[in-house]
This record gives sequence, C-alpha cells and structure tokens, in this order.
Amino acid sequence: MNPSPEKTMTPAELDRLSIDTIRFLSVDAVQKADSGHPGLPLDAAPMAYVLWTRFLRHHPANPQWFDRDRFVLSAGHGSALLYSLLHLTGYDVSMEQLKRFRQWGSITPGHPERGLTPGVEVTTGPLGQGFGNAVGLAIAESSLAARYNRPGSALIDHFTYVLVGDGDLMEGVASEAASLAGHLRLGKLICLYDDNRITLAASTQVDFTEDRAARFESYGWHTQTLEDGNDVSAIDRALRAAREDGERPSLILVRTHIGYGSPKQDTFEAHGSPLGAENVKKTKETLGWPPEPAFLVPPEAERNFRRALETGGKAESDWKDLFSAYEKKYPALAQELRRLIAGELPPFWDADIPEFPADAKGLATRVAAGKIESAFAPKLPELIGGSADLDPSTKTELKGAGDFQSPSRAVGDLQGSDAGGWSRAGRNIHFGVREHAMGAIENGLAAHGGVLPFGATFLTFSDYMRPSIRLAALSGLHVVYVFTHDSVAMGEDGPTHQPVEHLAALRAIPNLIVLRPGDANEAAAAWRVAVETRHRPVALVLSRQDVPTLDRRRFASAEGLRRGAYILADAPKASPRLILIATGSEVGLIVAAGRMLEERGIAVRLVSMPSWELFEAQSPEYRESVLPPNVGARLSVEAGVTLGWRRYVGDRGDALGVDRFGASAPGAAVLREFGFTAENVCARAAALLKPSGRDAEEGTL
Repeated sequence: MNPSPEKTMTPAELDRLSIDTIRFLSVDAVQKADSGHPGLPLDAAPMAYVLWTRFLRHHPANPQWFDRDRFVLSAGHGSALLYSLLHLTGYDVSMEQLKRFRQWGSITPGHPERGLTPGVEVTTGPLGQGFGNAVGLAIAESSLAARYNRPGSALIDHFTYVLVGDGDLMEGVASEAASLAGHLRLGKLICLYDDNRITLAASTQVDFTEDRAARFESYGWHTQTLEDGNDVSAIDRALRAAREDGERPSLILVRTHIGYGSPKQDTFEAHGSPLGAENVKKTKETLGWPPEPAFLVPPEAERNFRRALETGGKAESDWKDLFSAYEKKYPALAQELRRLIAGELPPFWDADIPEFPADAKGLATRVAAGKIESAFAPKLPELIGGSADLDPSTKTELKGAGDFQSPSRAVGDLQGSDAGGWSRAGRNIHFGVREHAMGAIENGLAAHGGVLPFGATFLTFSDYMRPSIRLAALSGLHVVYVFTHDSVAMGEDGPTHQPVEHLAALRAIPNLIVLRPGDANEAAAAWRVAVETRHRPVALVLSRQDVPTLDRRRFASAEGLRRGAYILADAPKASPRLILIATGSEVGLIVAAGRMLEERGIAVRLVSMPSWELFEAQSPEYRESVLPPNVGARLSVEAGVTLGWRRYVGDRGDALGVDRFGASAPGAAVLREFGFTAENVCARAAALLKPSGRDAEEGTL
C-alpha cells in the first residue's frame, strides 16, 4: 500500500499500512546492517501487529510496570521485528538505533538481550529457550496471583505471549516445557506459531513433518489453525478465543510465507541473509511501498502505534489506584508484595539459619543445605522452585509450602487426600525429569520478578541445563541452582553419574558464581550469598557423602566463604612453607593431611576456596595475603578435573584431581583409588619441597 498523508484511511487500510511499516522498518534495518534475518519480520508482521495494538497491555513509557503483559520473541533471530515494534509503540528505541542494528554499542543487537533494550523481557536466540522462559513467566504470574489477589483486587492479572518458529518447536527444551505447561494448565500462556515451514537450511518437509497441533493437544493445550497469516480478522478472533479458554495454554498455528512479498518468498534464502538492495526494491514494489526513503514511517501508522502510550499509561494508572485501595484493605500483604516487586530482603531473614557444632563424622553438605533452606524459607515467600524429580535426593523440598499445581487438575484427576496441598499458591514446582526445561523456566521466573527461583538436580545433569545457565548469566538473572552428588564419591552409580569436568565447565561461564562449600557451616554461608546476590545466577555444589563439620573455634569462620577463599588455618609458630588448597568435601581431607604434615615439622597453611569467582573479585592485596607469591609450594585438592588450577598453584605447585572418568564402586573405594587419602595428599605436597637444608632438618619426606 502506497502511504498517503492526505488520504482518509479505512480501518483495513490503516491495518495494512501499519503492518507494512513494521515489515519495511525491519527489512531496511537488516539491509543497512548487511546482516540479519528479514524472512520472519516479513511474514509475522500481521500477527505481531494484531497482538501489539489490540491485545498486549503494556506501557512503553514504563517498561517495568509490574502488571504488564509479557511478550517473548522466542524466534530471536527475527529481532528486527521486535525492535520495530518497540520503536513504533514509543519505547526508548530511537530511529537511530534501528539504523544501527547489529552494530557495536547499539541497543539493537542481532538477538534480543534483556537489560540492554527497553521492552525486551528475556534474552532469546538459542531456539526453544524463549518458549521455556514464557512458561516460567506464566508460572510466576499464576503463583503471585494466587497468593496476593483478593476478591475485587486482582493486582496480578496479565498474560504471557510468545512468538515461536519451526526451529523453536523442534528443540527438545520446547517439548519439555510444553508438556509441563499443559500439565499445569497455564491458561494465560498464549503462543503464536509462525508456521512458515522453512528453516535455515531447507523446507520442514525434510525434517519436521509431525502434526504439531496434535502434539500440543496431547500435551493438554488449546490449539487453533489459521490458514492465512495475513488475515488480521482471523488472528484477532483466534487471540480472543485463546484468552477466553482460560483452562489451557494456547497454541495458534498461523500459516505464513517466509520472506512474504519478496523474490525469496518461501525459500530458505529468506531466513538468515539480507534480501539485497535490488530485492528490497522489488519487495517494496510488490507490496505497494515506496522504494525510497528507507526507514519510512507514515504519520498515520505512527499515530496508530503510539496510542500504546496513552492506553498503557491509563492501564498503569488504573492499576496504581487498585493497588492503593488494596493497600488500605490488606496493608501487610501490600507491604510484602511491594518488597517482592522491589527485590528486597526482609530484615533478619536468615536469623533462624542454624550453626552446626563440630562433628568429626559430620553430614553431607546437601543435607546441611536442606536444613538451612528449611530454616529461612518461611521468611522468604518469594522462594519458589523444585527439582528434576529428585527432591528426596537433593533435599530441596520446601516443607509445608504446598505444591504448585492446577487446582482443577487435582480435583479432576485425584481424589480425596491425594489432592491435598495442590494449588496455584504452592511454592514447590514439580518439574519432572526435565532439566533443560527447568533451567529455561527458572529464567522466566526470575525475569518476571517478585519471585526467587531455584532448581535442583545432580551436578552431572547440569549439562542438560547448560544453555539455560549460560543465558541466565548473560541476562543477569538471579537464579539459584542446587547441584548435589558433586564428585566421584557418588560411588556405585559409576562414571555416567560421577561429575568430573562439570565444575570447570560451570566456572567457565562468565557472571556465574559457583560455590562448593566444605562443611555444613560453609553451606550456611553459601546459601546466604546465594539469596543476597543480585543480577547474576549462583550455583551451590553439594556433596552426597558426609563430610566433617569443622570446629570453628580452631578454624576460621565459615563466613570467609564470602571472599571466595580464606585461610582456614595456619602453622601456629612459623610462616607457611606449603599451602594446601581445597574445595567442598576435600576441605576435610586437607585438614587431616595438614595435621599429619605438621607432625612432621612442616609449616602448612590450609586454604578453603569455595568460589573462584568471589576470590577473583577481591583486591590483589587480599588475594596475595591468602596465597602469598613467596610460597610456591602449593597443592590443590579437588575431586574433579585439574583444568584451571594452575592459576592458583603456579608453576611450582601441583594439582590433585580426577583427569579421567570415574568408576563404579563404593564411594570411599573410588576416592581411595583416585588418591584422595590424607596419606597421598601428604606425599604429593611434600614432594613439592626440596629435601635439603632447612627442609631436611624439619622433616620433609
């Protein structure tokens, strides 16, 4: 349609003009960058337009308004579509930023990034992740609504919308998340499926011919199929029907044509490369758009989109009035909800965390962490989460907090007492054996706000979650991971279940804090750090086997964990000639070895190093006070690969670890066979000292 500022437009003409404005802002951005994905914006613009102008409740002047609807572009390669919508509806995304698409320093990167671009809810691009995030967003809305809404005061009442493509639905994480969403009956989750049947490399006829509607129906979803992706009225009706269903999440399959209107329509060439200057011109001619100027926004279209500022402002104002009335009726609840929205902690939230007495036998750090979590969870109603069907092993059940479930499912599928404790207000989420979805859902929970999500599994299965953990770190999301069964001491289950490379892999992720506490009191300090941390995820790495609880009257306070590494104990009368460094369950081992070395006259420093990341954040002076450069004889002891330890033990030091896969045997036997005995630690450490002069006099082996 050729825009004309003089013409009085019919509603249908204004719709068409506005849709084409989205299309060609996106195409021009991709073409100017000479990089990007024009195919999706060309075909998905109509459904995005209908959603954003008729249904999405948002306020561009305040992207953080809490009761806004959430929109997730899971097909993040189509980011130009989202940036065009944000600019047009009045977010702080300027035309200059559209023209700087995919350029250094812009807020319009190749894939949407949370925290960089106003209006971007979650970081997407790795396919399927945004879909999982959307499930988390919907769970957060449902949970908070159940706990804080009151008759006539629905403070939390919004929808989550997600736009996905074929690639999203092929990824396993989407299948896992869709299955759980259907089970939970998340009726305010609505998915628009850009069913263009083209992938980056080919048609879906070569690899994706399943009946997608039937698949989602089997999950318990409400599905609708639209044959014409340009039919604005049909899209409108489908969205209304999805919203009215209420009891089921909805999938709207919208048949589209990738690269619509271009010479590359319906080909994979339209997916991930600019159309080219000549094809851009031909596409504009085909759709009746002026070839020049680029980045054209007709005034009628701009006025149409900018109505979002007025309607969004009124919606937010009405919500604030509702909150004020709610505050008068329910002051305690209102105060608590304000705190949750602000992400602040209540005073003395950790006052009931136990201190553990010295105990040579001790207890597993997973058991200690479970006791600690149970102590503070009642004071933190924002804490919500669960495990991948492993609560009895990870010790992460929130006792007395109920299960997050659909009440209608409990009534319909269970009878009598079996349905007890099932409600939207429950804080225990049963993720099932779905680690990948659990990670993505936790990211959505954290991105929503008002909740503090955690998820638990065995450390070896963190591999299933790695893409989600990486995105949490990239996005600065506060998620807590509880990883138990953290070493070859796992024992009889064998090398498939014995993590060896996983600590190194987690430490390699920027902005992720990894904490491997050495005893029960370090576990308490670790949980404090995990809860208090903001804008980054935290992984707690915990033992299956019992470890000694150290006598903190003889050893330094476990609060030293906050600095990443600290001097646990020093030789009482001499400067250290040897430093033993350990994490987690191996801390007790270096304590035993240190005692043996001291009996031989060797001055030893013991260092507990539960977090590389926190240690690196300390001043150089502090780091050198713990690991002085003049003491080159250093031995690290950790039941995992030794990769990375050279930075702390130096060229004169050594690392005792497990640079191979484990073995099936009782845990104590596996540790012994791999050299994790006090005797072997002594031998490896003493070998670092030269057996001459003073060393020989002091009894070096």
